[in-house]
Amino acid sequence: MDALVGLFLASFVAATLFPLPSEAALFAYLRSYPEHAALAVAVATLGNTAGGMTTYLIGRLVPHRKIESNALRILHRWGAPATFFAWLPLAGDALAAAAGWLRVNWLAALAFMAAGRLSRYIVVAALA
Repeated sequence: MDALVGLFLASFVAATLFPLPSEAALFAYLRSYPEHAALAVAVATLGNTAGGMTTYLIGRLVPHRKIESNALRILHRWGAPATFFAWLPLAGDALAAAAGWLRVNWLAALAFMAAGRLSRYIVVAALA
């Protein structure tokens, strides 16, 4: 149980502005507990999605003024589906924050973020 809590926390923190490789935490967990692959993927996805939505919320709190960024251009063009890629290193944090700043529908952002993160963790689990 402690290992799952650690996996959740590592996944949560990795989705914020702290550079922490949550894939490594999942991989390590799966090496120790391969029989719990589905549970581990679910916990990592939940933690990482919660962290991404925390970044989204922080973006909502940033005052509006004229800002130019690639993340804003991408979200203006593609909307919530662009948050599927919010798991990407560096660019993902910007996408999540920009989605919040632009007031992208939070439920749609949550769904696309979770789908992207789940897809990534399924690949990691398959490689473990």
